[in-house]
Amino acid sequence: MSLANFLDAPFPDPVDLGEVPEGPARFFNRELSWLGFNWRVLGEAENPRVPLLERLRFLSISASNLDEFYTVRVAGLRELAMAGNLTPSFDGLTPAEQLTLIDENARALMTRQQEVLSELLALMAQEGIRVLTREEVTPEERAHLTEVFLDEVFPVLSPLAIDPAHPFPFIPNEGLALALQLEHEEERRSLRALLPVPRQIARFHDVSPSGDGRRVLPLEELCLLFLGQLFPGYRLKGHCIFRVLRDSDLEVEEEAEDLVREFETALKRRRRGEVVRLKLSSGAPAGLRRVIVEQVHITEREVVEVEGLIGIGDLSELVTDRRPDLLWPPFTPRVPERVQDHDGDMFAAIRQKDMLLHHPYETFDMVVRFIRQAAADPDVVAIKQTLYRTSRNSPVVEALCEAAEDGKSVTALVELKARFDEAANIRQSRRLERAGAHVVYGFTQYKTHAKVSVVVRREGDRLVTYSHFGTGNYHPITARIYTDLSLFTCSPALGRDATKVFNYVGGYAEPMGLENLALSPKTLKPRLMDFIEREIEHARAGRPAVIWAKMNSLIEQDIIEALYRASQEGVQISLVIRGICGLRPGVKGLSENIRVKSIIGRFLEHSRIVCFGGGLGLPSTRARVFISSADWMGRNLNRRVETLIEATNPTVKAQIVEQIMAANLADVAQSWLMQPDGTFVRAEDDADGRPFSCHRFFMENPSLSGRGSAGAEDVPHLTHSHDD
Repeated sequence: MSLANFLDAPFPDPVDLGEVPEGPARFFNRELSWLGFNWRVLGEAENPRVPLLERLRFLSISASNLDEFYTVRVAGLRELAMAGNLTPSFDGLTPAEQLTLIDENARALMTRQQEVLSELLALMAQEGIRVLTREEVTPEERAHLTEVFLDEVFPVLSPLAIDPAHPFPFIPNEGLALALQLEHEEERRSLRALLPVPRQIARFHDVSPSGDGRRVLPLEELCLLFLGQLFPGYRLKGHCIFRVLRDSDLEVEEEAEDLVREFETALKRRRRGEVVRLKLSSGAPAGLRRVIVEQVHITEREVVEVEGLIGIGDLSELVTDRRPDLLWPPFTPRVPERVQDHDGDMFAAIRQKDMLLHHPYETFDMVVRFIRQAAADPDVVAIKQTLYRTSRNSPVVEALCEAAEDGKSVTALVELKARFDEAANIRQSRRLERAGAHVVYGFTQYKTHAKVSVVVRREGDRLVTYSHFGTGNYHPITARIYTDLSLFTCSPALGRDATKVFNYVGGYAEPMGLENLALSPKTLKPRLMDFIEREIEHARAGRPAVIWAKMNSLIEQDIIEALYRASQEGVQISLVIRGICGLRPGVKGLSENIRVKSIIGRFLEHSRIVCFGGGLGLPSTRARVFISSADWMGRNLNRRVETLIEATNPTVKAQIVEQIMAANLADVAQSWLMQPDGTFVRAEDDADGRPFSCHRFFMENPSLSGRGSAGAEDVPHLTHSHDD
């Protein structure tokens, strides 16, 4: 579907519920909406258009996502329910009611995951990739595996008896273990034992060193194959495998005198959090099952019996480049032509005009180059950088350390509360401090989620501020698969705004007089509400009124209500929401002018964009266009430090509206359309059998603002701006 056809197509016929929903009926539950997103991820594992091993990767992701959901979201609800909390969420459900619905949905999801796994294993077998049981191992393969087991596995295993002298051991979060019922071959005495499966060892092992196909054995099956090496003189009478998920949410005292030390202590508590879910292989011996359930202190309703593989997330180990024919075709991110025109000089490229890079289609190396160039440049006097998530051996942190050691003023704002990256961020902060950087941790009550870099450079007799604003993290690994935006500018106004952000977080200086930037928790939400109201006024005056927005999640109640009001006044609202959506689209009298789609594909949609037509509709050269670090969630708009930056450069605006948003709205190949009842259905394919894919479009076409001396004339636009 071309964008012109998309824009000309009427919104779907609204559903008439008889009366306009009031109160909680106006919203969808956050947790169930997230589960719906994970069903869509699983849907890509079922998609025959996706290469086979990529389908296995999607299955693995859906399982890992679900585990994290339980260790954080379900753990929190469970704690509330156990405390007798009856406060409903904005959709009207109490914590206990949510847990019941989550359990029903999640069990169905886990059942479907096992069914999809069976389908994929059959297809993989046709391609010569087989996941074996120990009974399927040949004598020749067993000889090879003996060496593997003794050299790589046996030294790490710790078999443990379970009896009064050997209490039940601690199993860490996501820990996998074999429970064994053994009998001595001569004395006939029985023994119960536990064999924790260490995460430091690969889950799947090749059973032979060579061969045309690939035959692998799960680690637990390898252990059972050589059980005699672990328990000499005993025979196996029964066994099961189990895995625990523990509460992994952190609680930190707001008034902690030493925030780093408090987080280090909290991380240790996370590893020992309460068990919130026990997955157990079906058919477990009754005695073993009873002991496990009792010893991990969990109720029967929190036990899931699995017919199949436990720990599906580990299947990602099988997605390797040994079979490139079963993976996505290789893709190499582009270096923007404008940067090449300036021989790699980022400052010269930015001085020419604002530049917006679209990752991963344009390489994230340009962001790293920006920081590295600043660190090495003798004319740079100061660097300021936010760090929310970054890689273990971060080139950004390395460059900041080099700059500090070279005598430059370096300020690093490290967010310790980045969930599951807390330990990595503590390591990075200590490294930066040793190098001489100023390390600040921001607010105890707010997470700093804004993505900002500032470089102050002496040019002649003046100081010039170069700024980078991102929608995603300074993480070169995830930047290969996350779609995000990077805006580079030497705009004095945005430079002043960025400096005020650092002053606010580092010194609690209230950010007054922001020019092109809105900041949560102060001005970002009011700015959004104001622009929604402006579109309502345009609609009332009979002018075209349009809002386009793209984000990961939409659940903030005030924003949803504002969008409902806008829809009722005739504002046409098109939303691209990858994950959670608490808004009901397409309901007569409530949201008939709102449509919602979700894009799930090769890359993880992560950029946050919002465009307001300003009385001229969209696309328009006079639209108000913003990029942001914030999703439209209560935490982002009210309890985090986030940025919303207005794009004012005409080329950057055209790139966002006419390329990025246009392609997302026109996408059919990877799109799911949200229905008024909260379900999603796949978009219908075009008649020609090659539905439009925004990911394919972005891989094949350069971005407008990074085009360079070749100009933007030959860069495809999905639409052309109009101002009438």
